[in-house]
Order: sequence, then structure tokens, then C-alpha cells
Amino acid sequence: MSVHTPSGTAATATADHGRVRDRIAQALLVLAALGAVVALIGAVGTVANAGPATRMVEMWRLLGFGFFAGVFLLLAYRLRLYAGIWELSMLNKLGLSLAALSFGSDTVGASTALVADGAVTLFLVAAYVLSRGWTAWSTARAMA
Repeated sequence: MSVHTPSGTAATATADHGRVRDRIAQALLVLAALGAVVALIGAVGTVANAGPATRMVEMWRLLGFGFFAGVFLLLAYRLRLYAGIWELSMLNKLGLSLAALSFGSDTVGASTALVADGAVTLFLVAAYVLSRGWTAWSTARAMA
């Protein structure tokens, strides 16, 4: 005698809900990566026009945009694999947001950084919660 269970079990519903949350988290991370790529493209002219006093810091900034675009794409690809990267990324973007807020509108670029890095911070926190990014630590411990 076989036991018939309905196709819409609680386990299936939970798995489907988890997949939807993961897809939303991935979309937020891809959007953050696209924003970083746009910022990188915009920074090319800034680096090209920078004088000797600011050229290095502008190049550092440009490469940072590329670095974070890559980090966001890696996180989107494997939401629960990179232990510590989630947290470091969130702390970096939160730190930049708080710095921009504390410097105020008298500092060139602070308003833009506050909006951009503030939005990325919110995207990262939302994606982290939706995807349960903290579980990457369990994966890291299991691999050790």
C-alpha cells in the first residue's frame, strides 16, 4: 500500500519560498554590481584628467569599483559560500555611508557617496537577510 501525499507540501512551499528569496537577493547583488560597473566607467575620465596630487587616489577608487562589482557578482553566484565577504562588504559600504554623512555637504562627493553607498548598504543587508548569507560560516566550518 502506498501513501499519497499532496504535491503542495509544507516542505515544497518552504523550498519554493527560499528560491524566491534567493532570486531576489541575487537580483539586488547584480544591480549593485551593475552600479559599480557604471561608476567604474564614469571614473575612467576622472582618472585620465586627474593631476599628480589626486591621480593615485582616483585610480584606487576606480579599481575599487571593479573589485566590488566582482565581489557582488561572486556573492550573487554563490550566496552562501563566501564566509566573511558579506560582512566585510556591508561594513565597508556602511562605513563609507557614515563617513559621507559625517563629512556633510561641504565635502565634494559626500552627498553622492551617501546616496550610492547608502543604497548599496541597504541592498547588501536585504540580500544577506533574504539569502541567509550568514550560513556561509557553516559551509566554511564544514570545509575546514
